[in-house]
Amino acid sequence: MSRRTEGGKEQSVRRRRGRLDDERPLTRRPESRRREVRVLYVACEGESTEPDYLQYLNEQFGDGDGRERQPFRIQPVYRKNGMTPSQVVEAARAAAAEDEAWAVFDRDRWDDIPQAVKMAAESQIELAFSHPSFDLWLLLHFQAFSGAQSGSSKNVVDKLRQTADAFRDYDKRGDKSIKGPRRDALKGLEHKAVARARSLIASCPQGECAPARAEPDRAGRDAQPLPSNRWAARSGHAPDCPILRRDPSTDVWRLLVALGIV
Repeated sequence: MSRRTEGGKEQSVRRRRGRLDDERPLTRRPESRRREVRVLYVACEGESTEPDYLQYLNEQFGDGDGRERQPFRIQPVYRKNGMTPSQVVEAARAAAAEDEAWAVFDRDRWDDIPQAVKMAAESQIELAFSHPSFDLWLLLHFQAFSGAQSGSSKNVVDKLRQTADAFRDYDKRGDKSIKGPRRDALKGLEHKAVARARSLIASCPQGECAPARAEPDRAGRDAQPLPSNRWAARSGHAPDCPILRRDPSTDVWRLLVALGIV
């Protein structure tokens, strides 16, 4: 709770977690606690699908496995009505400060993606870029997919509705949430989704792209900055492969591998 003055009157302002309009959306933990739980801020282009999916990861895997996988807490950062890719990167930078930060955004209609990648490289913000959309990552849980989509998600969404019964009404009447039966449908299919996403790198028509080139581990916010083309190439694509031509592709798999889920 904070206070601000407006029209000469002091008003109370309640902060809500995860909304970009607010202060940093997660209270910092004491140092000893932060060593136990890995905290990362993930800024999202969308206000529904991506934040819901990240909360699913928290609930399904966030406690760790009691052996090798470290417990983690993802704090989604999002804004009502969404953000542009550059706004996503800036939101990740502002929310995370020096903590681990990721930016999740799609090809869609945006023309500021190269600028967003440059900003991410300068601040060592990890990228999870999808072409044409995050919906492709969901579909890869259920089936392989190929063929350039030119920025359109129509075919991807149609396939998702046809393949997974829980998603038969996905994106109808604006419902792109990932809750209830949709979350249940995704469970246990993470390894398949990662394998299929990596296979798309090998089939990329641009440059010498290969899954073996990928660097799934986070670089760290204090790492030496890389040029934007090399920063974007950490997904396995060649440095000379333009990010806007990686169609179809999704780098969300890097987040799961980095967290030890797969």
